[in-house]
Amino acid sequence: MSGARPNADKPLAGWRVLVPRGGPWGDQVAANLRSRGALPVVAPMINFAPTDDASALEAALGKLAVGEFDWMTVTSATTVDVLSSHRAVVAPGTRIAAVGETTAAALVAAGYHVDIVPSEDNSAKGLLEDWEAATHGVIPLRVLALRSEIAKPLLTEGLRRIGHEVESVVAYRTVGVPVSDRVVADVKAGRVHAVLVTSGSVAQQVQEQLGPIPETTLIACIGPRTAKDAAAIGLRVDVIADERSAESLIEALVRLAPRDL
Repeated sequence: MSGARPNADKPLAGWRVLVPRGGPWGDQVAANLRSRGALPVVAPMINFAPTDDASALEAALGKLAVGEFDWMTVTSATTVDVLSSHRAVVAPGTRIAAVGETTAAALVAAGYHVDIVPSEDNSAKGLLEDWEAATHGVIPLRVLALRSEIAKPLLTEGLRRIGHEVESVVAYRTVGVPVSDRVVADVKAGRVHAVLVTSGSVAQQVQEQLGPIPETTLIACIGPRTAKDAAAIGLRVDVIADERSAESLIEALVRLAPRDL
Protein backbone atom coordinates (compact mmCIF):
# COMPACT_ATOMS: atom_id res chain seq x y z
CA MET A 1 0.00 0.00 0.00
CA SER A 2 1.24 3.48 -0.76
CA GLY A 3 2.41 5.46 2.23
CA ALA A 4 3.30 2.37 4.27
CA ARG A 5 7.08 2.63 4.03
CA PRO A 6 8.53 1.86 7.47
CA ASN A 7 11.90 2.98 8.76
CA ALA A 8 13.92 2.10 11.85
CA ASP A 9 12.70 5.04 13.94
CA LYS A 10 9.10 5.04 12.72
CA PRO A 11 8.34 1.43 11.70
CA LEU A 12 4.67 2.23 11.07
CA ALA A 13 5.31 5.47 9.16
CA GLY A 14 2.37 6.27 6.93
CA TRP A 15 0.14 3.50 8.28
CA ARG A 16 -3.44 4.42 9.05
CA VAL A 17 -4.60 2.20 11.92
CA LEU A 18 -8.20 1.97 13.09
CA VAL A 19 -8.49 2.06 16.89
CA PRO A 20 -11.95 0.69 17.81
CA ARG A 21 -12.21 2.08 21.32
CA GLY A 22 -12.14 5.60 22.69
CA GLY A 23 -11.59 7.01 26.16
CA PRO A 24 -8.30 6.72 28.06
CA TRP A 25 -7.54 3.35 26.43
CA GLY A 26 -8.04 4.73 22.93
CA ASP A 27 -6.00 7.85 23.71
CA GLN A 28 -3.11 5.76 25.00
CA VAL A 29 -3.13 3.43 22.00
CA ALA A 30 -3.33 6.38 19.61
CA ALA A 31 -0.31 8.01 21.29
CA ASN A 32 1.64 4.75 21.10
CA LEU A 33 0.82 4.41 17.42
CA ARG A 34 1.88 7.98 16.70
CA SER A 35 5.21 7.36 18.42
CA ARG A 36 5.76 4.57 15.87
CA GLY A 37 4.88 6.86 12.98
CA ALA A 38 1.33 5.63 12.43
CA LEU A 39 -1.76 7.75 11.84
CA PRO A 40 -4.40 6.46 14.26
CA VAL A 41 -8.06 6.60 13.30
CA VAL A 42 -9.93 6.52 16.60
CA ALA A 43 -13.44 5.25 15.87
CA PRO A 44 -15.17 3.77 18.94
CA MET A 45 -17.28 0.79 17.84
CA ILE A 46 -18.62 -0.35 21.21
CA ASN A 47 -19.86 1.32 24.34
CA PHE A 48 -21.12 0.14 27.66
CA ALA A 49 -24.60 0.57 29.04
CA PRO A 50 -26.15 -0.18 32.44
CA THR A 51 -27.37 -3.68 33.11
CA ASP A 52 -31.03 -4.42 32.43
CA ASP A 53 -31.28 -5.93 35.92
CA ALA A 54 -30.08 -3.08 38.12
CA SER A 55 -31.83 -4.48 41.17
CA ALA A 56 -29.85 -7.75 40.98
CA LEU A 57 -26.58 -5.83 40.72
CA GLU A 58 -27.49 -3.55 43.64
CA ALA A 59 -28.47 -6.56 45.76
CA ALA A 60 -25.21 -8.35 44.96
CA LEU A 61 -23.12 -5.27 45.78
CA GLY A 62 -25.02 -4.93 49.06
CA LYS A 63 -24.06 -8.49 50.00
CA LEU A 64 -20.48 -7.81 48.89
CA ALA A 65 -20.26 -4.87 51.30
CA VAL A 66 -21.33 -6.92 54.32
CA GLY A 67 -19.03 -9.85 53.64
CA GLU A 68 -21.42 -12.45 52.27
CA PHE A 69 -18.90 -13.49 49.59
CA ASP A 70 -15.51 -15.11 50.11
CA TRP A 71 -14.34 -14.05 46.67
CA MET A 72 -15.28 -11.72 43.82
CA THR A 73 -14.13 -12.35 40.25
CA VAL A 74 -13.64 -9.39 37.90
CA THR A 75 -13.11 -10.09 34.21
CA SER A 76 -12.73 -6.63 32.66
CA ALA A 77 -11.68 -3.08 33.37
CA THR A 78 -15.21 -2.01 32.48
CA THR A 79 -16.50 -4.00 35.45
CA VAL A 80 -14.15 -1.95 37.62
CA ASP A 81 -15.75 1.21 36.22
CA VAL A 82 -19.13 -0.20 37.29
CA LEU A 83 -17.83 -0.91 40.79
CA SER A 84 -16.47 2.63 41.04
CA SER A 85 -19.64 4.27 39.72
CA HIS A 86 -21.68 2.39 42.35
CA ARG A 87 -19.08 3.21 45.01
CA ALA A 88 -19.04 -0.49 45.76
CA VAL A 89 -17.47 -1.53 49.05
CA VAL A 90 -15.60 -4.81 49.32
CA ALA A 91 -15.72 -6.28 52.83
CA PRO A 92 -12.28 -6.72 54.44
CA GLY A 93 -12.49 -10.52 54.39
CA THR A 94 -13.47 -10.78 50.71
CA ARG A 95 -10.70 -11.52 48.24
CA ILE A 96 -10.62 -10.41 44.61
CA ALA A 97 -9.56 -12.34 41.52
CA ALA A 98 -8.76 -10.40 38.32
CA VAL A 99 -8.72 -12.20 35.00
CA GLY A 100 -5.70 -10.28 33.69
CA GLU A 101 -3.10 -7.61 34.29
CA THR A 102 -5.18 -4.84 32.70
CA THR A 103 -8.13 -5.61 34.95
CA ALA A 104 -5.85 -5.89 37.99
CA ALA A 105 -4.30 -2.49 37.23
CA ALA A 106 -7.77 -0.95 36.93
CA LEU A 107 -8.79 -2.43 40.29
CA VAL A 108 -5.72 -1.06 42.04
CA ALA A 109 -6.17 2.36 40.40
CA ALA A 110 -9.76 2.42 41.68
CA GLY A 111 -8.62 1.68 45.22
CA TYR A 112 -9.41 -2.04 45.39
CA HIS A 113 -7.02 -4.88 46.22
CA VAL A 114 -6.16 -7.87 44.03
CA ASP A 115 -5.40 -11.35 45.37
CA ILE A 116 -5.16 -13.45 42.18
CA VAL A 117 -4.06 -12.66 38.64
CA PRO A 118 -3.41 -15.63 36.31
CA SER A 119 0.31 -16.33 36.22
CA GLU A 120 0.46 -16.96 32.48
CA ASP A 121 -2.87 -17.19 30.65
CA ASN A 122 -4.83 -13.95 31.16
CA SER A 123 -8.23 -15.52 30.63
CA ALA A 124 -11.02 -17.31 32.48
CA LYS A 125 -9.24 -20.57 31.72
CA GLY A 126 -5.99 -19.23 33.17
CA LEU A 127 -7.75 -18.05 36.31
CA LEU A 128 -9.35 -21.46 36.80
CA GLU A 129 -5.95 -23.13 36.41
CA ASP A 130 -4.49 -20.98 39.21
CA TRP A 131 -7.58 -21.03 41.41
CA GLU A 132 -6.93 -24.12 43.52
CA ALA A 133 -3.42 -23.08 44.49
CA ALA A 134 -4.57 -19.57 45.39
CA THR A 135 -7.49 -20.78 47.49
CA HIS A 136 -5.62 -23.71 49.05
CA GLY A 137 -8.26 -26.11 47.80
CA VAL A 138 -11.02 -24.80 50.12
CA ILE A 139 -14.46 -25.92 48.88
CA PRO A 140 -17.09 -24.58 48.75
CA LEU A 141 -16.39 -20.86 48.58
CA ARG A 142 -19.05 -18.20 48.06
CA VAL A 143 -18.13 -16.34 44.87
CA LEU A 144 -19.59 -13.23 43.25
CA ALA A 145 -18.91 -13.34 39.50
CA LEU A 146 -19.48 -9.97 37.83
CA ARG A 147 -19.65 -10.09 34.04
CA SER A 148 -20.82 -8.49 30.82
CA GLU A 149 -24.22 -9.46 29.45
CA ILE A 150 -22.61 -11.13 26.42
CA ALA A 151 -19.69 -12.78 28.23
CA LYS A 152 -19.50 -16.53 27.98
CA PRO A 153 -19.98 -18.07 31.47
CA LEU A 154 -16.74 -20.06 31.32
CA LEU A 155 -15.51 -18.89 34.72
CA THR A 156 -18.86 -19.35 36.48
CA GLU A 157 -19.34 -22.82 35.03
CA GLY A 158 -15.78 -23.83 35.87
CA LEU A 159 -16.08 -22.69 39.49
CA ARG A 160 -19.44 -24.42 39.92
CA ARG A 161 -18.01 -27.59 38.45
CA ILE A 162 -15.32 -27.55 41.13
CA GLY A 163 -18.02 -27.24 43.78
CA HIS A 164 -18.17 -23.54 44.62
CA GLU A 165 -21.34 -21.49 45.22
CA VAL A 166 -21.30 -18.85 42.48
CA GLU A 167 -23.67 -15.92 42.10
CA SER A 168 -23.27 -14.69 38.51
CA VAL A 169 -24.47 -11.11 38.02
CA VAL A 170 -24.51 -8.95 34.89
CA ALA A 171 -22.64 -5.73 35.64
CA TYR A 172 -23.11 -4.03 32.24
CA ARG A 173 -24.22 -4.43 28.65
CA THR A 174 -22.07 -3.99 25.55
CA VAL A 175 -23.71 -2.02 22.72
CA GLY A 176 -22.53 -1.23 19.22
CA VAL A 177 -21.66 2.33 18.17
CA PRO A 178 -22.00 3.31 14.48
CA VAL A 179 -18.82 4.72 12.96
CA SER A 180 -18.89 7.64 10.53
CA ASP A 181 -19.57 7.18 6.83
CA ARG A 182 -16.07 8.47 6.13
CA VAL A 183 -14.45 5.71 8.21
CA VAL A 184 -16.57 3.09 6.43
CA ALA A 185 -15.60 4.52 3.03
CA ASP A 186 -11.89 4.68 3.92
CA VAL A 187 -11.84 1.06 5.08
CA LYS A 188 -13.72 -0.23 2.04
CA ALA A 189 -11.42 1.73 -0.28
CA GLY A 190 -8.32 0.25 1.34
CA ARG A 191 -7.15 3.55 2.79
CA VAL A 192 -6.78 1.98 6.27
CA HIS A 193 -3.69 -0.23 6.63
CA ALA A 194 -4.72 -2.09 9.79
CA VAL A 195 -7.72 -2.63 12.04
CA LEU A 196 -7.20 -3.45 15.73
CA VAL A 197 -9.68 -5.97 17.15
CA THR A 198 -9.72 -5.98 20.95
CA SER A 199 -12.65 -8.24 21.83
CA GLY A 200 -15.29 -10.50 20.38
CA SER A 201 -17.82 -7.67 20.55
CA VAL A 202 -15.47 -5.39 18.59
CA ALA A 203 -14.98 -8.17 16.03
CA GLN A 204 -18.76 -8.34 15.62
CA GLN A 205 -18.99 -4.61 14.94
CA VAL A 206 -16.03 -4.64 12.54
CA GLN A 207 -17.67 -7.41 10.54
CA GLU A 208 -21.13 -5.85 10.56
CA GLN A 209 -20.12 -2.23 9.91
CA LEU A 210 -16.95 -2.54 7.84
CA GLY A 211 -16.94 -6.00 6.29
CA PRO A 212 -15.81 -7.41 4.05
CA ILE A 213 -12.40 -5.96 4.94
CA PRO A 214 -10.07 -5.57 1.91
CA GLU A 215 -7.33 -8.21 1.70
CA THR A 216 -4.74 -5.42 1.78
CA THR A 217 -5.86 -4.31 5.26
CA LEU A 218 -4.35 -6.20 8.20
CA ILE A 219 -6.72 -7.39 10.91
CA ALA A 220 -4.86 -7.67 14.23
CA CYS A 221 -6.44 -9.43 17.22
CA ILE A 222 -5.42 -8.88 20.83
CA GLY A 223 -5.37 -12.56 21.79
CA PRO A 224 -6.35 -16.13 20.87
CA ARG A 225 -9.82 -15.86 22.42
CA THR A 226 -10.62 -12.74 20.40
CA ALA A 227 -9.15 -14.32 17.27
CA LYS A 228 -11.35 -17.38 17.77
CA ASP A 229 -14.44 -15.22 18.24
CA ALA A 230 -13.55 -13.24 15.11
CA ALA A 231 -13.07 -16.36 13.02
CA ALA A 232 -16.38 -17.76 14.27
CA ILE A 233 -18.28 -14.85 12.70
CA GLY A 234 -16.28 -14.96 9.48
CA LEU A 235 -13.84 -12.13 10.16
CA ARG A 236 -10.39 -12.79 8.72
CA VAL A 237 -7.50 -12.70 11.23
CA ASP A 238 -4.01 -11.80 9.95
CA VAL A 239 -2.03 -11.49 13.17
CA ILE A 240 -2.53 -12.25 16.87
CA ALA A 241 -0.68 -10.38 19.63
CA ASP A 242 1.72 -12.47 21.72
CA GLU A 243 0.23 -11.04 24.92
CA ARG A 244 -3.23 -9.66 25.70
CA SER A 245 -2.20 -6.01 25.80
CA ALA A 246 -2.38 -2.98 23.55
CA GLU A 247 1.41 -2.74 23.52
CA SER A 248 1.76 -6.31 22.27
CA LEU A 249 -0.91 -5.68 19.65
CA ILE A 250 1.04 -2.74 18.25
CA GLU A 251 4.27 -4.75 18.36
CA ALA A 252 2.55 -7.37 16.21
CA LEU A 253 1.96 -4.69 13.58
CA VAL A 254 5.56 -3.48 13.85
CA ARG A 255 6.83 -7.00 13.13
CA LEU A 256 4.84 -6.99 9.90
CA ALA A 257 5.80 -3.46 8.90
CA PRO A 258 8.46 -4.52 6.34
CA ARG A 259 5.86 -6.66 4.59
CA ASP A 260 4.71 -5.38 1.20
CA LEU A 261 1.05 -4.66 1.77
